[in-house]
Amino acid sequence: MCRILGYLGPSISLDQLVFKTEHSLLHQSYQPREMKSAILNADGFGLGWYGDVPATPPFVYRNPLPIWNDRNLPDLCRYARSPTILANLRSATEQMPVEMSNCQPFAYQQMMFVHNGLIENFYKSLYRPIREQLCDVAYRSIAGQTDSEHIFALLVHHLETQPNIDLAEALQQTIVKLSDMADKAGVHLSANIILSTAERLVALRFDNQQQAPSLYLLKHSKRFPTSVILASEPLFEDDWQPYPQSQLISVGANLSIEVYSTVA
Repeated sequence: MCRILGYLGPSISLDQLVFKTEHSLLHQSYQPREMKSAILNADGFGLGWYGDVPATPPFVYRNPLPIWNDRNLPDLCRYARSPTILANLRSATEQMPVEMSNCQPFAYQQMMFVHNGLIENFYKSLYRPIREQLCDVAYRSIAGQTDSEHIFALLVHHLETQPNIDLAEALQQTIVKLSDMADKAGVHLSANIILSTAERLVALRFDNQQQAPSLYLLKHSKRFPTSVILASEPLFEDDWQPYPQSQLISVGANLSIEVYSTVA
């Protein structure tokens, strides 16, 4: 299982989340508190953020090394600032290669995607069935081998084939389709997902068989007023709320939280 994070609020430097909190992403890489499996997140990491020019693709920085081994990262994180940030610490599922193409976030146009979870026996269960669902653009977007990227590709398929669809609706269609496929195959599907655009977060906490991996929500924190943070684990002491199972939400630029749907 991985650790994921999404931030929406006033522009901050990336190091505020990666390094400077008590239970920062760096700390979670070697001492996570709520992992269901594994004890480290050492199989790569990635950060995504948005620049000042509207309607341009986000910046994505990924590395297959453990986050503590990247000597360039502290300077990058002090320099880069953004009002919308996504992050992922990777703990690779068995048989999944550790390489750059398998690191998140994944990006499509102005949207970014991070996922924590798994598809049980992925290569034997849903690898081909997912690919058979994809339009050409979504199929060609796959550069790695992970279940996470195939979930992302199915989301891209819904966005490509329904040009006017809302991002939250596309995520709902994606998880409903995946859940149906997983149930028919008799396999476990776990999917904590955060999506972003420059001024929006969309999130889901889902598991088709058991309690989903941990996910928390914090709004208007003492440390980061007028912000919303979604994270696998609390970064610091505050009023973090456990994110409800099977709930899909959208957070807009005004930080209003809309419960978009509950995924059965």
